[in-house]
Amino acid sequence: MHRLLAELDDTTLAKIAKVRRRVRRQVWTLLHLRPGGFPWLTVAGRRLTGWIVIDLDATVITSASRKQGAAATFKGTFGFHPLGSWLANTGESLAMELRPGNTGANTVDDHVRVLAAALDQIPHSSQSKILVRVDGAGATHGLLQHLEALATKRRTVRYTVGWKITSEDEAAIARLPESAWETSLT
Repeated sequence: MHRLLAELDDTTLAKIAKVRRRVRRQVWTLLHLRPGGFPWLTVAGRRLTGWIVIDLDATVITSASRKQGAAATFKGTFGFHPLGSWLANTGESLAMELRPGNTGANTVDDHVRVLAAALDQIPHSSQSKILVRVDGAGATHGLLQHLEALATKRRTVRYTVGWKITSEDEAAIARLPESAWETSLT
């Protein structure tokens, strides 16, 4: 599939994206009409009605042989390091970029490109409130500035950037003196 898509020209890829958008718009219309309505997320006990939640994440896919584009990964394996975006509300894959295994985790341009492709798949009627969630690889000035710039008078964009705290993280935090902490308002 990768080879087939790689051989397609920009015009053909744009046509495929257009069809995906049209089908998605129809499916979302049907989701809104069902008894439970559109699947809004609940985060920290709060229902995020009206919010479209996009998750960006990369993963390592190992390869048993020297496939085209495969390379050594930062985890000591060999394969690919694709970056994808998913709609957390429905679990849909919105956009994906297959990258060599040696691609850095926090590449701003890749994150911006995949996010743009993901936003392009969201029906315009659902783009007024967007929440983007990304792990620590998204903790770059470039991506955060880009996310800030996406907000307009007609669209609210919020984001979270972080990672799962491990027991080692918790132990390190516990060693900090109380005087190291301060209240943060913004």
